[in-house]
Amino acid sequence: MKGIRILVAEDEDKLREIILKYLKKEGYEGFGAADGEIALDLWAEKKPDCIILDVTMPKMDGFEVLEEIRETDNVPVIMLTARREEEDKIQGFEVGADDYVTKPFSPRELMVRIKALLKRSGVATTENKLDVCGMILNSDERQIMIDHEKINLTQKEYEILSYFINHQKLVLTREQILDRIWGYEYEGDIRVVDTTIKRLRKKMGDKGECIQTVRGMGYKFKE
Repeated sequence: MKGIRILVAEDEDKLREIILKYLKKEGYEGFGAADGEIALDLWAEKKPDCIILDVTMPKMDGFEVLEEIRETDNVPVIMLTARREEEDKIQGFEVGADDYVTKPFSPRELMVRIKALLKRSGVATTENKLDVCGMILNSDERQIMIDHEKINLTQKEYEILSYFINHQKLVLTREQILDRIWGYEYEGDIRVVDTTIKRLRKKMGDKGECIQTVRGMGYKFKE
C-alpha cells in the first residue's frame, strides 16, 4: 500500500529532518519544505494526507500558507509554534488548523497526535496487511484476498483501492484520484478513473459495493 503522505513545512533543518525520520519509521511517506512558498508548491504537487505546518517560516508564514490551502482543501493540519501566546493559537484555529503543538515537543508525541488526527479525519493508518470490508490487503504482493481467494490487481487498481481505504468515508473527486494516482502532470482523459474503478469493482465481486459512487461528486469507500 502506498504510504500516507505527510508534508512537513519547517524552516529549522534539524527539526524538519528529525520529524521526517520519525515519519519514515512509522511507515509514512514524508517530504519537507523549508519555507512557505515551497510548502504551497509541494501541497499542490503531492496532495498530502496531512500537513505539519510551522507558524514562523520565510517568504510566507504558516497562517498565510494555511489560508491559501483552506480555500480548496480540508487536509488535516497540525501547526507548530515556539510561541505560547493564546492569540497565536486562536488565529491558527480561525484559519483552519486542526491541532497545535508548542515547541519544544517530543517527536513521539507528535506521531501520536498525527495518528489521532488522521483517524478523526477518516484516514487510516499504514500497514503492510490490512483487513477491511471483509478483504485482506497485502501491499507487499499487491493482492487482495476475498473468501480465501487471492485476487491480483494491476498497480493502478491497487493504488486506487489503497487510496480509498486510507480515506474511508471521505468523498474523493475524480480530479483528486487522477492527481494522486496518475500524477499531477498527467494529461490523459479523466475517464481513465471511471474505467479503472469499474474494472476494480468487477474483480472485487460483491465487495465492489464498498466503493460507492457519489452522484455529481466522485467516489467514497464505506464498509
